[in-house]
Amino acid sequence: MYQGQSIQVTKLDGGIAELCFDNKTDSVNKFDLRTVTELSEAAKVLAADSSLTGLLVSSGKDVFIVGADITEFGKNFQQSEEEIAKWALEANQIFNAIEDLPVPSVAAINGIALGGGLEMALAVDYRVMSDKAQIGLPETKLGIIPGFGGTVRLPRLIGADNAIEWIAGGEQQKAAAALKVHAVDGVVAGDKLKAAAIKLLKAAQAGQFDWKARREQKKSKLNLDNLSGMMVFSTAKGFIAGKAGKNYPAPVAAVSAIEKAASKGRDEALKIEAAAFAKLAKTTVSDALIALFLNDQLLKKKAKAAGKIARPVKHAAVLGAGIMGGGIAYQSASRGTPIIMKDIAEKSLELGMGEANKLLSTQVDRKKLTPAKAGEILGTIRPTLNYGDFGGVDIVVEAVVENPKIKKSVLAEVEGIVKEGTIIASNTSSISIDELATALKKPENFLGMHFFNPVHKMPLVEVIYGEKTSKEAIATVVAYATAMGKSAVVVKNCPGFLVNRILSPYFGGWAALMRDGADFQKIDKVMETFGWPMGPAYLQDVVGIDTGHHVGDVLAEGYPDRMAKTFRTAMDVMYEAKRFGQKNGIGFYKYSTDPKGKPKKEVAADSYELLKAVQPEGQKDFSDEEIVDRLMLPMIIETVRCLDEGIVETVQEADMGLILGIGFPPFRGGALKYADTVGLATIIEKCAKYAHLGKIYEPTESMKKLAAEGKTYYTK
Repeated sequence: MYQGQSIQVTKLDGGIAELCFDNKTDSVNKFDLRTVTELSEAAKVLAADSSLTGLLVSSGKDVFIVGADITEFGKNFQQSEEEIAKWALEANQIFNAIEDLPVPSVAAINGIALGGGLEMALAVDYRVMSDKAQIGLPETKLGIIPGFGGTVRLPRLIGADNAIEWIAGGEQQKAAAALKVHAVDGVVAGDKLKAAAIKLLKAAQAGQFDWKARREQKKSKLNLDNLSGMMVFSTAKGFIAGKAGKNYPAPVAAVSAIEKAASKGRDEALKIEAAAFAKLAKTTVSDALIALFLNDQLLKKKAKAAGKIARPVKHAAVLGAGIMGGGIAYQSASRGTPIIMKDIAEKSLELGMGEANKLLSTQVDRKKLTPAKAGEILGTIRPTLNYGDFGGVDIVVEAVVENPKIKKSVLAEVEGIVKEGTIIASNTSSISIDELATALKKPENFLGMHFFNPVHKMPLVEVIYGEKTSKEAIATVVAYATAMGKSAVVVKNCPGFLVNRILSPYFGGWAALMRDGADFQKIDKVMETFGWPMGPAYLQDVVGIDTGHHVGDVLAEGYPDRMAKTFRTAMDVMYEAKRFGQKNGIGFYKYSTDPKGKPKKEVAADSYELLKAVQPEGQKDFSDEEIVDRLMLPMIIETVRCLDEGIVETVQEADMGLILGIGFPPFRGGALKYADTVGLATIIEKCAKYAHLGKIYEPTESMKKLAAEGKTYYTK
């Protein structure tokens, strides 16, 4: 009946037509412009066929439809709000045309159906789902709301409360959850899906199911009286606003759109959705979150490419137990790669195994693992005091004390024991990879694999290559990090690597602000309002003042022109007073333990007395804008320097390193995305204002050039 590149329509027995999504130019089905156009053409063909008795919507891929092609539709967001709303409404007319066909319709959801994929399935009368499939509306995670009728059809199908939970949360739902709320009408094994869908369609044709009533339910106003509606929507908005926070407007906007459209029929409700969708599409938050999604796709694409040239890692080892070693061992074992954990002290091995056991027990408590499975995973971590089985490992991660002499000794020792071709990686946070490589006979098999603490929570791994590291070694570590469930960013060796190097000028700006009389608690509050999970003083306490002090010294030596200490800092005061932060209960703040055993932050009034020594002119108040600028400008400039020097390959990877490694506010998209949002010309003006404070506020030539050309980092 119809043959397109994305959609084919075939007539089956008994007048049933099968509309099959089967993209001939891609491995998945997605809603790009071509697919939407073909759906419109196919709908016209179907409407014109007087012999049509029913419609089956299916997929020729392993997935149903993964959603809209954000790379393509994202460009539409450059248009005005009115134009975006008009485009969304026009697209919806196509879904309406499918929904309004004068015959019953059933979707056979064989795999992932997200965003526009689920909205396509919602446009038909019934849905049958494979027991392995997952569905959902994840748009709020991109800073927008569903735009193809999701906020209209889903609440009318599963009730406002369930729909709010699905749409505001943006999570993928498994088949059992979808069936429970009646988002789908049946769940079957994948190999029985098409037969089950056709059986349901024939039952509807025969009058066993009232498909017209089901359709009317989706097209009418929401079945909710005024009082119930008021309770549902006001409660939901309060809860969701508290959970999402003021920096993420989409979840609350989704609830508001559902509420506003509740008393309207489909066509009017879709206009409300389109207007809300368009308004969010023009926010800096959606711009940043869409960029973040695309950046993540780039990391996944690079990881996939690395997997093709990586050496297989079937067995790993970690040198050095304790909290870090135990965390690495847990992460490897829990993702299916057995690991040996070696230390020279029995007590350290007990600590490392205790850490792994604690993390597995937490998974059991949360019902993510059965006790038997947790025990099985723990059994794939083998603690040892000797190198007995190291001849069989494919990769060794060295995680001993952060001391170059000790590391070199351990690295040379293990190289003499492992088999030919074993990759050796150091989990150093500050020591030069090239310096450590001098201890090895085969530096081509050596590189850095920097995990962030705590290992099980922090998603980033910096993969740091030295002058002699082979591409195969880099690819192997990227593939191993990916297998561990981490996101790898490949970085060229330099002092501080990527994340700590960029973080250092941020702390440099903070140190100067403290010297000039700022209140550390106010700075923390302002930066947390900006979006950071914690302000700089609190972050130093969590990392450890001694650790931060050491890294600061390394970076001061590496970049003396802009990171050398020229005055005694607030950090120095705390370090000299042996106030190391959470690890010993006192830093800028003091810490007690809450009933759950977690550190609880409290004000330490004597911090102000100590800090008087480094605030020669006493305390002074600073505006929120100045606090943000004096901390963020040095970070932006250092990120650009890393890009200019080839420390990191792309703008996208630089920003992802900061988001995944130190919690840069995701809704701001990273340092370079934030610079684009503020405007490079404005950034350079702000730098001029603080030029007297030193080189960390000096924009690079590439920044000036880009600003002069009116370009941005994401469009250059």
